[in-house]
Amino acid sequence: MTDLVPVRRALLSVSDKTGLVELGQALAARGVELLSTGGTAKALREAGLGVVDVAEVTGFPEMMDGRVKTLHPMVHGGLLALRDNPEHLAAMETHGIAGIDLLVVNLYPFEATVAKGADYAECVENIDIGGPAMIRAGAKNHAFVNVVVDTEDYAALLAELDANDGATSLAFRQQLAQTAYARTGAYDAAVSNWMAGAIGQDAPRRRVVAGSLAQTLRYGENPHQRAAFYLDGSDRPGVATAKQWQGKELSYNNINDTDAAFELVSEFLPADGPACAIIKHANPCGVARGASLEDAYRRAFDCDRTSAFGGIIALNMKLDEATARAICEIFTEVVIAPAADDAAKEVFAAKKNLRLLTTGGLANPAAAGMTIRQVSGGFLAQDKDNGRITADDLKVVTKKAPTEAEIADMLFAWTVGKHVKSNAIVYVKDGATVGVGAGQMSRVDSTRIAARKAQDMAEAVGLPGTPTKGSVVASDAFFPFPDGLLTAAEAGATAVIQPGGSMRDDEVIAAADEAGLAMVFTGMRHFRH
Repeated sequence: MTDLVPVRRALLSVSDKTGLVELGQALAARGVELLSTGGTAKALREAGLGVVDVAEVTGFPEMMDGRVKTLHPMVHGGLLALRDNPEHLAAMETHGIAGIDLLVVNLYPFEATVAKGADYAECVENIDIGGPAMIRAGAKNHAFVNVVVDTEDYAALLAELDANDGATSLAFRQQLAQTAYARTGAYDAAVSNWMAGAIGQDAPRRRVVAGSLAQTLRYGENPHQRAAFYLDGSDRPGVATAKQWQGKELSYNNINDTDAAFELVSEFLPADGPACAIIKHANPCGVARGASLEDAYRRAFDCDRTSAFGGIIALNMKLDEATARAICEIFTEVVIAPAADDAAKEVFAAKKNLRLLTTGGLANPAAAGMTIRQVSGGFLAQDKDNGRITADDLKVVTKKAPTEAEIADMLFAWTVGKHVKSNAIVYVKDGATVGVGAGQMSRVDSTRIAARKAQDMAEAVGLPGTPTKGSVVASDAFFPFPDGLLTAAEAGATAVIQPGGSMRDDEVIAAADEAGLAMVFTGMRHFRH
């Protein structure tokens, strides 16, 4: 392949006109002939640039509301012709086809159209046809053609032309081609995934996942693993859309844990009071409501002070100075909140390694979405777990009914348990976790570990006895045997919330009655593997 190829003729046709005029001026100053279409040509002309309409080149006007304008041999021949192939050159001369050395195209804003909630017809109308066809043609012929699909590549293009006296290198064109194919691939993925939802296909025969690079990470879960962070284009508030105010670059594990923390704290609306979640290795080590944000943080911290060291803190409302000062009493990796006041930012400024992220709002826990997990040879796709319950959904199955205070704590524990790795057991008392058992192969082991964590809490905080005494306990799935439930009773729990549905439910209910427990079934499970 030829290395340096001069750029003499360019076709510009863009929806996003950011930087268009400046690019056109820079190309014209380098003697590049400009071809264009529709609104792009108009914008360039209004800037005083000489532009040739594609309609003049093809001999056909734009028609069918602009659907047909670039799908023509005079365009695609100029993009696809191999400049070192005598037969191609002869065909170009015979048919009067001039080569196109540079294609600058960005596509109809299909993703943005879907995101704003447009109807089916408007979404279909915003599916670009000519743009992807030109991009794919030019990218295939990257031996001779430069294809630019992102506005952020304009500066790199001009720098390349300056470095090579108006030409580009093969390596540069290859990079542009890879980006171009990734863009058309992501675009087609957006269209196909939208259409699957629009026509009610829950499991389409083919599903495509696409993303745009947000940052290359230092490494993955471990230093020997390469990693990168990609965005899926959604505007859901969270770590992907947050503004980082200070601190070093987020790591792979930081991003994963911060996402877990923010998704959990978003379950608690500010209207219901301040809430704080502290996460370590994707599991909650403390979650609490409080009279103030500082109070919520301190109550969450007290659940497991040891694990909270070096953890991720998520808050459900604007971070204030008092809470910031409390957080700074120990080392914390990341704090994420909808907002932070200036006084809080000033407090954190003294902690150079602490990352502060603000999201502008909470994530909607009831919103539809999809989770994807790779397995060997494929991936699993499922609906996001947006299941929620209220007091009206609870079924009392024991002789003893729970009190209103116990119901409030059970619902809190159930919400936290949804975000704990299975098998999950969560003890809660007065709106705060006092013991969390996560990720065990046996549910009874999770129950014991959570109770032991509560004893550790008592020692750390200076309580006279275990805080599980008088607590409620949530289990993310049913108790298959009475042993786990009886372990919770021995720890002092007075009420239990669990899905129910075991073939031994009657035995478990009888054991709860004998132990004097109140127990409710939710009919919903929250496994998190």
